[in-house]
Amino acid sequence: MTLYSTTSLEQRVSTRLRAAHDLTVTSFATLPGGHSGLTYRVATDGGDFVVKAVPEGQRSIGRHDMMRQAAILSALADTDVPVPRVLAIDPEEPAWFAMELVAGESLEPVLDDPPVLPDLAAARMLRAAEILPRLHAVDHRRIPDAGAVLSPTNELERWARTLRAVPAELVDGGESLLALLTRRIPEAIDPVLVHGDYRLGNIIAAGAEPAALIDWEIWSIGDPRVELGWFLVFADGTNFPGVGREVAGLPSAGDLVTAYESSGPELPELTWFDALGRLKMAAIMGHNLRRHREGRHHDPDQEKLPDTIARLIEAGTDLMAQNR
Repeated sequence: MTLYSTTSLEQRVSTRLRAAHDLTVTSFATLPGGHSGLTYRVATDGGDFVVKAVPEGQRSIGRHDMMRQAAILSALADTDVPVPRVLAIDPEEPAWFAMELVAGESLEPVLDDPPVLPDLAAARMLRAAEILPRLHAVDHRRIPDAGAVLSPTNELERWARTLRAVPAELVDGGESLLALLTRRIPEAIDPVLVHGDYRLGNIIAAGAEPAALIDWEIWSIGDPRVELGWFLVFADGTNFPGVGREVAGLPSAGDLVTAYESSGPELPELTWFDALGRLKMAAIMGHNLRRHREGRHHDPDQEKLPDTIARLIEAGTDLMAQNR
């Protein structure tokens, strides 16, 4: 894949920011991390911003759809969901948009470095659960081009495809968990706006308070329980042997559900979605491990994943067994 000439992108951003906002770019640097497009920190004489851009030679589709990400951030600007303010949008391919740089840190306590102090990690997790109903309360009918509503069946089919694209030996037991989930798919409830990867690693926090929800590449209209089930996966460091850590004092799954329901609706049959979250994570990690072993994305740390994949599948299977 040919990436941007940074000089070319910088020129486009500089021209647009000067013309639209009378800002002069003083530095333009790559931000590490992220899996959708290219991300840059842009310093100007009026403050710092973040630019997300489509890789050179590609179009705004799938996880590189910067226009869709900019659209949802713009749609949420007048709600009480904390999101960065969008400053500029350039749909000319390769497309990009600029948004404010929100002060704070976005760290997954059980996965990321540096570690988060246990009391702060627990407070952030509970607060994230408490404000998640704000997102789910947004009237998704006001959001243009939101796409089809995804039911629990659609979500399961989506991650079954990812799982089955991985050699079976890398996700041993995955098909058995998939079969259990398939036999007990819950009825859909009223759809809501779903971020798709709601977790502390995608929430910029100022202290314990969420300041901005970021990384919107897979947002959709779907079942709110899919979102909460995914969030619960990160409440337990034992889900990530070899690649993560256990953090003392994190809220339990029950604590997080109670925090959500304190300001949102009661959600039935959450155990199924908790198990689905583990299948989803196992499928994603299996996909990453396969790419590493095929030489498509060399990262020796991927060799730490087999124990985590096995644990996730085992935990999901245990959840389904307890929910007969």
